[in-house]
Amino acid sequence: MFSSAMPSPFGRPQTLHAYRQMAAQTGVVDASPHRLVAMLYDGLMDAIAEARGAMRQQDIIRKGRAIGRATGIVEEGLRGALDLQAGGSLAADLHRLYGYVALRLMQANLRNDETILDECQRLVQPLREAWMAISPTGGRPDA
Repeated sequence: MFSSAMPSPFGRPQTLHAYRQMAAQTGVVDASPHRLVAMLYDGLMDAIAEARGAMRQQDIIRKGRAIGRATGIVEEGLRGALDLQAGGSLAADLHRLYGYVALRLMQANLRNDETILDECQRLVQPLREAWMAISPTGGRPDA
């Protein structure tokens, strides 16, 4: 959790708007900002899993849509919400990591390479777990 003494890398006004827009699309308009970030991580993991399944079934259209959704979550939801001024080195590191993940997702799509999807999942999963560990509700997923 970010205290008032430590600026949040998710503190820009546009961040709340991006989270709310994503929430409206998923039907969770009243979710807390923390929950909305958790939903972005979950949505990313779901999209990667769907892309993997589509690759295995050789469903190019579904794969492209799933990877497009994953890339949008990374670029617009997670990376776009970072406050590089107030977030300091943490926000800068996350910005670079999310940029790399977005690039690798595009490469996975172009190369039809499941191992790249696995890499993306391995990179993001610890962030998701850490985010859930700092839950203001003690890890309850419904808050």
